[in-house]
Amino acid sequence: MAKFDRYMLSQLLVLFGFFALVLVALFWINRAVILFDRLIGDGQSALVFLEFTSLGLPKLITTVLPIAAFAGAVYVTNRMMSESELTVLQSTGSGPWRLARPVFVYGICVAVMMSILTHFLVPLAQSQLSFRENEISQNVTARLLTEGTFLHPTDNVTFYTRLIDADGVLRDVFLSDRRDETQGVIYTAAEAYLVQNGDGTTLIMVDGLAQRLGVKDKRLSTAKFRDFSFDISTLVNKNSSGAQSVRTMTTPALFSDWSRIKANTGETRGAIAEEFHSRFAQPVFCIIAAMIGFSTLMLGGYSRFGVWREVVISFGLLIAVDGIRAGLVDPVRDDAAAWPLMYLPTAIGSALVLAMLWHASNPNWMRRLRKKGAAV
Repeated sequence: MAKFDRYMLSQLLVLFGFFALVLVALFWINRAVILFDRLIGDGQSALVFLEFTSLGLPKLITTVLPIAAFAGAVYVTNRMMSESELTVLQSTGSGPWRLARPVFVYGICVAVMMSILTHFLVPLAQSQLSFRENEISQNVTARLLTEGTFLHPTDNVTFYTRLIDADGVLRDVFLSDRRDETQGVIYTAAEAYLVQNGDGTTLIMVDGLAQRLGVKDKRLSTAKFRDFSFDISTLVNKNSSGAQSVRTMTTPALFSDWSRIKANTGETRGAIAEEFHSRFAQPVFCIIAAMIGFSTLMLGGYSRFGVWREVVISFGLLIAVDGIRAGLVDPVRDDAAAWPLMYLPTAIGSALVLAMLWHASNPNWMRRLRKKGAAV
C-alpha cells in the first residue's frame, strides 16, 4: 500500500472512530433513559440496568456503523479537498479511481467489524438479553415490590401496597384476582410477606378480608382471616427460557436445514431468509456508504466555498438508498424466494458510485458528446 493510501486510511479510521463513539453515545443515552425508567420502576437494581444496556450495545452499534463510515469518508474527503491535498494529487495524475482505493479499503475494514457484530456478537447478545428478560419477567418479588402504585403482573390481576418497610413487610395490601370468569376475588390485608418456596413465590397476608363476588348471581361473600397464603407464581407468564429465535442464532447455525429451524422457532421461511441475508447485506452496505460519501464529493472539485452542496447531496443519496432496504423486508418475509431483494440497495448504491466516479474521471464527456453530435 502506498504512503498516501496509508495516510488517508489512517485519517478515515480515526474520524470513523470519533463519529462512531459520538453516535453510539447519543443513541445509547436515548435508549438508556427509557430502559432506566422501565427497569428501576419495576424494582430492578442499577446492575441489572447496566447489564441490559450492555447487551443492547451490539445491536445499537450495527445501526451506527454505516452512518459513521459515511460521516468519516465525507469529513476526510472534504478536509483534503479544502486543503488542496486531493487537488495536488489529481494534478500529478492520480484520478478519482486511484484516489478511491484507500476509501474502498476503509469500507472493507468497517464491513469486517459489521460482519463480526451481525454474525456473532449481536445474536449472542440478543440470546442472553432474551434469557434475562424472561428471568426478570418471572421475578415476582421485584415486580410487586413497588409501593404506592397499582400494578398489573398479568391480565385481570391488580396488586397494590401502600408502604414497604425496611425489613420487607408490605403494609395495607390490596390484591384483585379476576382470572376466573365466574367470580372475582378481592383480598385486603393489613400486612403481607413475600416468601420464596423453591422456584415458586407465596404471598402471606395477615389480618385481612377476602371478598368473593359471583358474576351470575351477583352474590357477595366475605371472610376474615388471620393469615392466608396465596401462590402468586402463576401471576407471571411462563415463557420458556429455552425457546429459540432466529435472531438469537449465530449465522453458522443458520446454514443448517431451514425446515428444522422453522420447526424449532416457529418462524416462516421468509423470516429466516430475511434475517440470514440481511446479515450479509449490512456489512456490504457499509462499503457503499463510505464510497457514496467519497464519490459524491469528487464531483464537486476544488472550490473556495467548499463542497457543502455535494455533502448535502451525498447525505440525501445515502438516505434514499438505505430507505429502499426498509421497504424490501416485508416482500422477503412473505416469499423466501425473493431474498435477492435484500441486496438491491447495495446494487443501486454500487451503480451510483461507479457512475459518479466515471463522471469525475471524464468531466467533459457531455461536451464531447454534444460536439460529436453537432459534427454529425
